[in-house]
Amino acid sequence: MNKYLAELVGTFVLVFGGVGSAVLAGSHIGYEGVSLAFGLSLLAMVYTIGPISGCHINPAVTCGVFLAKKIGSKDAIAYVIAQIVGAIIASALILFIARGTPAGYDPSVAGMGANGFGIHSPGQYSMGAAFLAEVILTMFLVLTVLGSTDIKAPVGFAGIAIGLVLTLIHLVGIPITNTSVNPARSIGPAIFVGGWAISQLWLFIVAPLIGAIVAAIVYRVISASAEVISTPQAERALASEQAERERGSRRK
Repeated sequence: MNKYLAELVGTFVLVFGGVGSAVLAGSHIGYEGVSLAFGLSLLAMVYTIGPISGCHINPAVTCGVFLAKKIGSKDAIAYVIAQIVGAIIASALILFIARGTPAGYDPSVAGMGANGFGIHSPGQYSMGAAFLAEVILTMFLVLTVLGSTDIKAPVGFAGIAIGLVLTLIHLVGIPITNTSVNPARSIGPAIFVGGWAISQLWLFIVAPLIGAIVAAIVYRVISASAEVISTPQAERALASEQAERERGSRRK
């Protein structure tokens, strides 16, 4: 259960940090600040819960990791459920805080950082443009996760690569769709916005999953590694580093 709880907590942090920055501080920090909030939230969680669960905190990432045979089907299903629950809890608390101002907050009007296309896209991008952007940007994210957790990848740097690519993804994607690349992140706010956000939610589930499938195929083609290790294994300290920490703890 620890790894499922870790996924719930990690997704909560990602959504509260990322969507929360857009809803509560977006007018002060702009697109760049929101992009950093998402990237830094993910980077922090990779080093915090990565050794426990692999820090997927995204159903699309879990899909890609499953297709790459780095996780089993039972864990994949439980991860996705935990991620969605974490996103909903985070969104509920964001809404509670947003309503704490004298003017209040109506999510159906303000949008609550929900993902959208057409008139609900920050840049009024079409459904086709939004769909393609979400597929490509999710492919960037999942491919980075798979590559940076490969057995031949430099140890200890996965969090930096994954956090930075999520920042890049948001810098590109916020004007198009508010950036999803994560069905759980989209489901959380959409539940409270309702209406148009629910009717457009399908795109932010389907497109990221297609992007994850593309990433898994690309990774399989370009990967030179014969041995596959799980994401939690890849994000743990080396045995020698763990032993050094244990020795240091005993000396204290």
